[in-house]
Amino acid sequence: MAIPTETDVAQKTAKPLVRQHAPEIQASGYGNLLTRIPTIDDVLSDYATALREDFSGYRNHVYRIVNLCVAIAGRSELEKIAVAAVFHDLGIWTNGTFDYIAPSIALAHDYLVARAREDWIAEIEGMIADHHKITSEADPDSLVEAFRRADWIDVTRGLRRFGIPRSFVALLFATWPDAGFHWRFVTLTLDRFRSHPLTPLPMLNL
Repeated sequence: MAIPTETDVAQKTAKPLVRQHAPEIQASGYGNLLTRIPTIDDVLSDYATALREDFSGYRNHVYRIVNLCVAIAGRSELEKIAVAAVFHDLGIWTNGTFDYIAPSIALAHDYLVARAREDWIAEIEGMIADHHKITSEADPDSLVEAFRRADWIDVTRGLRRFGIPRSFVALLFATWPDAGFHWRFVTLTLDRFRSHPLTPLPMLNL
């Protein structure tokens, strides 16, 4: 019988690199799920008081959006995706309004300026501004378009999928349940319709 060398022992005992270096990544059938992103967790912690009972629902929505956007565009711009995702609807709660695009952009702008990331501002503002855009962006390969598609997949619960497998969407909702998020948007829409019947969905644009 051959005597195991140190190399043999090391190969048998070594853990997969994903587990060693990226504990926030969980293997899935379609790719890898990002389950712990410090930027998202830190920002949401800062705004937990404003989010109140909607904290879990919004957090889960943000993580689904990030994972969908990464599935579409890849992980090279993960930090930009995380910043856009965590702020994209936040103005609803910080400003108490359903006309929330401008307040959400302002929050992301201040966050980026405070971290000397002014070079990201235009792109991330575009991602937030157009995440409810009905028509496609001029550049189909842009991060703005990937983010738009990710949000549409989530808000329609996979009725619009842009090529993303239904099983992957189901996995995201199983990992991060709705927790009342979509129902919250229904109630906000109804409230907005009663107060502004001519502009019930101010976040939409063509």
